[in-house]
Amino acid sequence: MDKLAEIAKKRKAAHARMTGLKSKVYAAFVEMERAAFADGALAARDKELIAVGISVVGHCESCMQWHIEQAAKAGATFAQVLEAVEVGIEMGGGPATVAARFALEVMDAVWPVSDTDRGLTPVREDR
Repeated sequence: MDKLAEIAKKRKAAHARMTGLKSKVYAAFVEMERAAFADGALAARDKELIAVGISVVGHCESCMQWHIEQAAKAGATFAQVLEAVEVGIEMGGGPATVAARFALEVMDAVWPVSDTDRGLTPVREDR
């Protein structure tokens, strides 16, 4: 099983387990998440993009995968997610570039076309 599928499988299993255990704290967290990502003064898409940048800074692969996928479902484009990742890099410095590598893997799974097809070109090839 590839890494993205394995992360999603573990996340779903943990969610089911915590729900099955009737964890009040977890239920409250899920409700808070629903409220936080609902459309409001900011659109849900924009909130997901914010979460992408935060996930990069926090080096949370499961978070990056979830929020990139949710951003796409909410209508975000590859370019918008890339900019959110870039904000995360700026805020997190060098270590965030490592997390950004994983974010790119998720983005390629969500939007499976080449950077050339997107009109994007790499800044440097030597990293």
